[in-house]
Amino acid sequence: MSQTSKIKPLDRIDLKILSALQTNGRISNVNLANEVGLSASPCLDRVKRLESEGYIERYGAKLNASKLKFGMSAFIQITLERTTSDLFDSFAAAVQEINEVSECHMVAGGFDYLVKIRIADMEAYRQVLGTIVDIPGVAKNHTYVVIEEVKQDHGLPIAPE
Repeated sequence: MSQTSKIKPLDRIDLKILSALQTNGRISNVNLANEVGLSASPCLDRVKRLESEGYIERYGAKLNASKLKFGMSAFIQITLERTTSDLFDSFAAAVQEINEVSECHMVAGGFDYLVKIRIADMEAYRQVLGTIVDIPGVAKNHTYVVIEEVKQDHGLPIAPE
């Protein structure tokens, strides 16, 4: 029997648990249980199942980027010299090694990758840009510096049934 056939479909309570945990990953099991209408033990069992089935990937803290000297963001469009799997793989591996890269997405359209970086200032931007454009296979780049974050990712729009 495959792993996917063992995965139980999500019900309304599972969705409530996921919604509550993505809002507050530090909520105690007792408070979570109260919020979703279960007793503590079955709630903990469900959370462990959601973790083991991969619905919950990790827990973390939202850090203040400005206080940690990463208050500037930029998006960089990257176009590769050619669209081959070996170049895609080598670019993806190189980007993984750049700490200031917070996100990197292969996209369809007029360019190949959209890279989000978090830096302290323009000097740091210039250094990171130099590292990115020196990756073998990068042909073109275009940067958009973020002036204001209008909306941040606060999780998936889970709506319990």
